[in-house]
Amino acid sequence: MPELPDVEGFREVVARHAVGRRIERVDVADAGVLRGVTARQLGDRLHSHRFGKPERYGKWLIARTDGPAVLMHFGMTGSLAWLGSGAPRARYDRVVFVTDAGELHYSDMRKLQGIRLAQGPDDVDRVLAGLGPDALTVGSGEFGRLLTRHRRAIKPTLADQHVLAGLGNLLVDEILWRARINPRRPANSLDPGERDGLYRQMRRVLRDSVRQGRVPAKPSWLTGVRGQPEARCPRCGTPLSRGRIGGRTTVWCPNCQRAA
Repeated sequence: MPELPDVEGFREVVARHAVGRRIERVDVADAGVLRGVTARQLGDRLHSHRFGKPERYGKWLIARTDGPAVLMHFGMTGSLAWLGSGAPRARYDRVVFVTDAGELHYSDMRKLQGIRLAQGPDDVDRVLAGLGPDALTVGSGEFGRLLTRHRRAIKPTLADQHVLAGLGNLLVDEILWRARINPRRPANSLDPGERDGLYRQMRRVLRDSVRQGRVPAKPSWLTGVRGQPEARCPRCGTPLSRGRIGGRTTVWCPNCQRAA
């Protein structure tokens, strides 16, 4: 499931390989991933434009050109890869941007989100409107104020893109586990010390994850053991609890993350 670190990795792919490359054509194998634009329009409007410096906001990748901007969201199964010219197409390659020096392959099995085309900054702003601050750049003060506004459980609050953009299921569970906060705690019940600790752990988890381009499945991380049968807490050895909170599968340690 692509989250902020994955999309930051996709941004690096574009930055490292595609910047300055001229788009010769756009091959659309499945228009089901296009939103608000047809396959022909996408190709015509991008033809001969060059990729510029890409940006990321939350889980969105903004692949700018010297003309329109391509906005990509990767849903639950999407990915982006740079391959050599004429590379074989994989089963779930939905859109391929063919440039004068290689190809950018957008793949997605489930097609829950997709690709949009923004003609200018206003169009980009409209697509991103309603998102909360980016989790990687939000300041501690703003982060604390966001939490105090919400009575619902901390797990769905942090995972809500309208509150904070970029965190998904794996990241939120990892951050709460490290901060020793029960995922069912009301967000506004955290005291200032707990909010500060939660913010610090979020920064550490994001920093380490961005470095690897994904949420790493290290044995010392909750992410590294959560899928194991009869998984135990990497910190204290207690059997992990699993349930649905805010409609999301949630894993936590009942000893380290005791309910208040």
